[in-house]
Amino acid sequence: MDFFEHQDKARKNTKVLVIYFVIAVLCIIASVYLASLLIFYGTHAKQQPGAPTPELVLWDPKLFLYVVLGTLGVVLIGSLYKTAALAKGGSAVAESLGGRLLNPNTTHPDERKLRNVIEEMAIAAGVPVPKIYVLDDEKGINAFAAGHAPGDAAIGVTRGCMTLLNRDELQGVIGHEFSHILNGDMRLNLRIMGVIFGILCLAVIGRVLIYSRGGRDRNPLMLLGLALIVIGAIGVFFGRLIQAALSRQREFLADASAVQFTRNPAGLSGALQKIGGVGSQVESAHAGEASHMFFGNGMGKPFLGALATHPPLDERIRAIDPGWDGKFKTAGVSAVEAESSRKAAKPTSSRSPFTTIPGMPGTRAGDGGFATNAVLMGAVLPNVGKPTPLHLRYAEELRNSFSEKVQSAAREPLDAIALVYAMLLSPDDALHVTQLTELGKRAAPGVGEKTAALWPEVAPIDSRARLPLVNLALPALRQLRPDEVEQFSQALQWLIESDGQIEIFEFVLQKIVRRHLASHPGETRPTSIKYHTLKPLVRDCSVVLSALANIGSRKTGEVAKAFQQGAPHLVEKSDGLQLLPREESGLEQLDTALDRFALAAPQIKKNLIEACVQVVGADGSIQEREAELLRAIADTLDCPIPPFVDIAES
Repeated sequence: MDFFEHQDKARKNTKVLVIYFVIAVLCIIASVYLASLLIFYGTHAKQQPGAPTPELVLWDPKLFLYVVLGTLGVVLIGSLYKTAALAKGGSAVAESLGGRLLNPNTTHPDERKLRNVIEEMAIAAGVPVPKIYVLDDEKGINAFAAGHAPGDAAIGVTRGCMTLLNRDELQGVIGHEFSHILNGDMRLNLRIMGVIFGILCLAVIGRVLIYSRGGRDRNPLMLLGLALIVIGAIGVFFGRLIQAALSRQREFLADASAVQFTRNPAGLSGALQKIGGVGSQVESAHAGEASHMFFGNGMGKPFLGALATHPPLDERIRAIDPGWDGKFKTAGVSAVEAESSRKAAKPTSSRSPFTTIPGMPGTRAGDGGFATNAVLMGAVLPNVGKPTPLHLRYAEELRNSFSEKVQSAAREPLDAIALVYAMLLSPDDALHVTQLTELGKRAAPGVGEKTAALWPEVAPIDSRARLPLVNLALPALRQLRPDEVEQFSQALQWLIESDGQIEIFEFVLQKIVRRHLASHPGETRPTSIKYHTLKPLVRDCSVVLSALANIGSRKTGEVAKAFQQGAPHLVEKSDGLQLLPREESGLEQLDTALDRFALAAPQIKKNLIEACVQVVGADGSIQEREAELLRAIADTLDCPIPPFVDIAES
């Protein structure tokens, strides 16, 4: 199953969620109606002591209508309220569980270990570094990933997870969570949270009704409130059933993906064994709402096995470690040295150890098994959303190769702005001075000076290493205030246009930065599918393929050939597609077209990426700048492509 099939499956699971939701609401409506019927019948009989006992009529259309409208109103309003509260993505979940945002420049050894592991995996996967939260009050070993898309993801870990696991074990847990990020599970998990909250709202209404005013004998609302609390148990049952039905199998898949990512089953197995000894309980009052998101069972063993959100630990361990002796690590589990156990299992390879990193001073592209200036066409699509152990090794070496000054700047908001500006400064001395002078006027105080100070560190970095650096800086940039974002965007636009032309890297950088800051602050980009067929996107197809064909060559014949090579992968017989002139398929038009494609179904995105690969590779190879443009296009579509490395032996 490839990345796009995982996305389709995740969206199909949403239909299952809807079915369970409808069944739950129907059962709740029936229960509320029956309770209302009995309560109002009983109170009516007591209010007329001398009168004949009224006959109980099971069907009361008026009462049924009130019950349906009232129940649907409470459930839907509750679900919409919770969904709106989760609009800002993974941060909302982490904060509701008591998470503390990790200081990116922390000096705490355990926190640095956690940060390093997450940064490396983000670079390897080709996604922005998620926000990192620590649940300081949780002693059990657990973690979660939450968000609508990779761009607004957050990873949270308990204090026990951070301190009791060594680096290999922590890497296994984080690899598991990145699987949820890449497979599209997070969006479904947030929808489950919204649905469950709506279902449980009736119990809250019941508590309110119990304390309603009126005579005890003549106020049926108190009895109805008591009934709603009891009926709330139905909501709890269906809520747990929904979480369990859509969670268990995905946990096996995430475990398998984590092992493929790290190629170190002992790390993940060790973490699960320690959970068997220490536990994974999460004490937060909101843990029940998010129990389907956790790495391990955060709620204790359920009364019914069908309500378990996670497979049994022994099954998970044996699935990845068949030689396990069946004993959990119940003794000797204590805080480990922060950067201990660095002897992670490495991919079997005949290559020599990595000694150089492409894109850094003094290195040669292709050393250590990394990609050369040309990328094989067949290496693009299969790698979407599927980082390998070699990507992970590349990410660790690449991050460590950045100077401490650059790494520190990437983790502070205003310094991260200066870092982005430094990537765009011209090497021409005269223009360079002009750009810095103007930045001093357009940027926040001190940013211009910081940009000048970072320039000597940033200038030698090759473009293929700059995109990972941008992803490294995005968490810091997301902390900017709205006015700072606006000022940053305007200065960025000026800096890009200051030399009178827009290079491919400049377009790519601006597209990525603007896209991931577009939801700031607290709002998410649309994530639902708007286009299920290509028909409304034919013009956009023409724009994207024409733009890529024109970027690859200025010869009319070669441009036409490149366009025609990609067109059949989008529309059968290329119906409706036409090669557009440069003025109608520039970077501005490309930007708009990609935003529309971001709302398309996964299969359409897959076809678009394949068509783009064919266009840029029409001359037989994909050059470095074309490869990075492909990564930017894929990022726009939430289809992350890992860095281009030679994975033939990974």
